[in-house]
Amino acid sequence: MKRLNLILGAAALVAVSMTASPALNAQENGNRDENGKIVRGPYETNRFGDNWFIGVGGGVNILWNEGYDNVKIGPSIDANFGKWFTPSVGMRVGYQGFSTQIWSETPSLLGTTLDTEKDMYLQKMGYMYIHGDFLWNISNALSGYKETRFWNFVPYLHAGFFRTYGLDDVKFYDNEFAMGAGLLHNLRLADRLDLIIDMRATVVNGRIHGADGVAVLPTVTAGLAVDLGWPNFMRTSTVVGAVELANLEKTAVLETAIVALEAANASLAADNEKLTKKNSQLSKQVKNLANKPEFDATGFFEGMTPAAVYFDIGKATLDEKQMAQLDFLARNLITTADKDTQIMLTVMGSADGNTGSMKRNQHLSEARGKYIFDILTTKYGISPERLLVKTEVIKNAAKPELSRAVIFTF
Repeated sequence: MKRLNLILGAAALVAVSMTASPALNAQENGNRDENGKIVRGPYETNRFGDNWFIGVGGGVNILWNEGYDNVKIGPSIDANFGKWFTPSVGMRVGYQGFSTQIWSETPSLLGTTLDTEKDMYLQKMGYMYIHGDFLWNISNALSGYKETRFWNFVPYLHAGFFRTYGLDDVKFYDNEFAMGAGLLHNLRLADRLDLIIDMRATVVNGRIHGADGVAVLPTVTAGLAVDLGWPNFMRTSTVVGAVELANLEKTAVLETAIVALEAANASLAADNEKLTKKNSQLSKQVKNLANKPEFDATGFFEGMTPAAVYFDIGKATLDEKQMAQLDFLARNLITTADKDTQIMLTVMGSADGNTGSMKRNQHLSEARGKYIFDILTTKYGISPERLLVKTEVIKNAAKPELSRAVIFTF
């Protein structure tokens, strides 16, 4: 009878999961491209400190063992700490414990008082389960990663060390290996806060309470999880993207794209050569200016042409030559200007098929602006109130390599 109940319970869980599928799909209205297809990776590898989470919760458990027809509900608590390595794959370690109860026809160290109505003995014990879990976010795997999704559906496998002990000073304990499967529901409450509903089944040897056969511990808990570090994932910018060579027509399109890229690379090489010569000249000027008297900036900034420093593609830091350019600007123009002069730092960026999405380039431009801002305020002692920072990301710039810049205007 008890096995039948467990089978029916498992079937009900599957039914709930199947019912939830339309709800999962309904959440994807903001996660599709212009053709209505679900957008998936690839994704940038997250840093070590990103996408960690910690969660706590409480709920109930039931201990069932072969040969026992009666079970009781007991309290349970959960604590977990883990990390998502990709939007779909994660791992965590956790603690589960409190107490559980089961009716027995015979007394033991865990219960010697006879219940005359049931003509059975209530066995009580405490337990703790230290486990490691392999998490699979099926919502992200099937429907693509979506930062603002309300409900994530996460099945997982778990295994670990299971220890039981007597309550009220009863000298009893046993240690066993345990394993099982679970289902985690993550409901997004805020950017870094989730409501978690954890349904877990743990299988362990019946020796944990002095019995034969297999013991099963179904548990349901609810609680909160907090995201640590940077909690999101960013798709990787690629030149061609994930290409499927399915037919000759697609192959011809790729060959055309390659020819265009080679032409663009040749143009970039020529521009880079010009910039290298210009940087060499600026480096010589910096050396010459180091031995000259202090620069008199009186009236210099009226009608002045904006100055700029340039970043390599995908970088938020300057190379050696551009650092020399920034040093020249800071020492000879900015720091010698009137202290009330406002300095506008315009951070340029370009978004197209070659250089990345609007979102990626907006994020990169803001990082470049903060980088220049920090150098000017910390290394050169420029008052933060004098610096005004704004970003401009241009879609399909004619020369995106010249748009990866921070422009100084006074």
